Amino acid sequence: MSISPAAARLRDLLRGRLLAAAATPMTAGGEVDLGVVRRYYASLLDDGADGLAVLAHTGRGPFLGERLRGELVELALSFGAPVVVGVGGTEGTAERQARVAAERGASGVMLFPSPDDRMAEHDEVWRATGLPMIAFDLYTNPCPPAVLDKLVHHPGVAGLKVALLSDAMACQDAIAATRAAGRLAITGEDRMFGPSLLWGAEAALVGLAAASVGVTAAVMRAFRGDDLRAFEVASARLDRLAGQTFVEPMEGYVQRMLTLAAQEGRIPAAHAHDPHRPA
Repeated sequence: MSISPAAARLRDLLRGRLLAAAATPMTAGGEVDLGVVRRYYASLLDDGADGLAVLAHTGRGPFLGERLRGELVELALSFGAPVVVGVGGTEGTAERQARVAAERGASGVMLFPSPDDRMAEHDEVWRATGLPMIAFDLYTNPCPPAVLDKLVHHPGVAGLKVALLSDAMACQDAIAATRAAGRLAITGEDRMFGPSLLWGAEAALVGLAAASVGVTAAVMRAFRGDDLRAFEVASARLDRLAGQTFVEPMEGYVQRMLTLAAQEGRIPAAHAHDPHRPA
């Protein structure tokens, strides 16, 4: 299917950009201080992020209540940068959450991988909101190739974020299929970041940019330039960071990035907790 004008606008808006998959700073009891979040979001944008992805996997979107979700979306939008909102993750929530994102003025939504009919869920969100979508191929629930090919041809899909972490061949295939469909290939590959750009990814939406965002931004800048040595140096630095934060148990990366954000002074240590981290 041909791409819709709304999806084409989001595709073109995000091309070449880095979106930080922002965490949601919380206390040990799970409380969220919007003042802390505001300063945290601002620091990510100040240090090199071109936009924010909120309530995504790193932001623990599926675990947060609807009122807090709406407040975080509004807060992110207040900076005037592109904002993509993570929706879904639990049965029957994607359409409702996408409506809220559309009402608040989000640039687009990213649907969490569903164990059910992914095409049907994207259709429901698209019909309900007309908000452009980013499909999501996530390591916890990889998308079958035949389904992925259908998703990247959906008229409301602007691009695909691939975050497989350890499957280089599947990552290459997903990027190729996305580009062949005329959509934006977006890397979420924290452990294959530099290679994924070389394989054809044209934008980034990564949890690695939830702290030390400048390390990721430096790779994006070097890749757009013509200094191969600068790209090599920046990529090696990013790989060292990813090698310390994206390790088993992999779901612990959210806690590690929050800890790093606190060490960098982005958030108070008391708000550097992920209640959903592995034991």
